[in-house]
Amino acid sequence: MADLSQDEWAEQLSDDSNAIIVDVRTEEEVEEGYIPESVNIDIYQPQEFMDELEKLDKSKHYYVYCRSGNRSRQACALMNSIGIANAFNLEGGILEWEGDLIE
Repeated sequence: MADLSQDEWAEQLSDDSNAIIVDVRTEEEVEEGYIPESVNIDIYQPQEFMDELEKLDKSKHYYVYCRSGNRSRQACALMNSIGIANAFNLEGGILEWEGDLIE
C-alpha cells in the first residue's frame, strides 16, 4: 500500500493503463459526487466488501479513495492482505480532490 498525495495519485493514475479507481464510501456519499470511472465498494458493508475484493483482478492497480483518506487506507491494507499488491490510497480523500467530479 502507498499513501499518495493528490498530485501523485492523479499523475500516477493518468499514466497507468492497468488502473481501476475504487470508491469505498457509502451509497449516500457517492450520490454527493464521485471521481469519474470509479467503482463503488462500500467498506461499511464488511461481508459484501470482502466478497467484492475477492472478485478483483489481483494483477490490476487499484487507486482507492473515500471521504478523508482513512477508510481508503484501511481498504488498501485489506487489499494487500488478500494478495492485491498494488493499492494506492488518496491522502485527504475526496474532500481535498481537485480533479473532475461527477455529481
